[in-house]
Amino acid sequence: MVYILKMKVDTTLLSSVLNKIAIWSNDQIGRYICVSNVHMCMEVFDSEHYQKVVNSSDLTIPDGKPLVWAQRLLKCPDTEQIRGYDLTMSVCELAANNNLSIGLYGSSDSVLLDFRRNLLKLFPNLNIVYSFSPPFRSLTQVEDEKYVGDINRSGAQIMLIGLGCPKQELWMAEHKDRLSCTMLGVGAVFDFIAGKKRHAPRWMQSIGFEWLFRLISEPTRLWKRYLKHNPRFVFYFFFQLFRQK
Repeated sequence: MVYILKMKVDTTLLSSVLNKIAIWSNDQIGRYICVSNVHMCMEVFDSEHYQKVVNSSDLTIPDGKPLVWAQRLLKCPDTEQIRGYDLTMSVCELAANNNLSIGLYGSSDSVLLDFRRNLLKLFPNLNIVYSFSPPFRSLTQVEDEKYVGDINRSGAQIMLIGLGCPKQELWMAEHKDRLSCTMLGVGAVFDFIAGKKRHAPRWMQSIGFEWLFRLISEPTRLWKRYLKHNPRFVFYFFFQLFRQK
């Protein structure tokens, strides 16, 4: 584990993460995994409350290539990029092969429908026991209690949460002690697997320019985020590196 700015990021490999999820999914204890990138790192940097939420996770994995580079510059070589998409697909394969039940929470009804359909094409034995798109507003206490009860009664052992950063991490932390499953905050992965968004070419992923592909694909939604966070991340990280040396 290493701190990148103020965010705890675990140094791990995909195989190790899958092993932990396999073990955790059978003990009926609420846990959550954060899939981190530069955006999350800077949200942690800017918010003390969100910092506590992410740093209290059971596992925070490096989804963004810049975080892997940062880990290696901080003398943590035994790590790899674990993209949210790759993690989700591997978890679904794990669940299908080991009879583990999956739940889905987030996104829209149409995305969830295509998400389920595409997953079941790839993994016919996948047991999806819960699927829900919450309203795009704050839930009432009564609604929240109902959804928590529904999730627990469904028997879902692994929950994929697609509410986007930072909302999904806040939701997972708030519900950790009320749910008996392992939660993964996978954000836009729902849209990618549903076929609503396109992946960056592998060569762009390998050189850390997946963010640029996404910016070109969704300029209206993403330009403010990247303009605000990316330059600050570079500045503050190299300041951290300089201080530690």
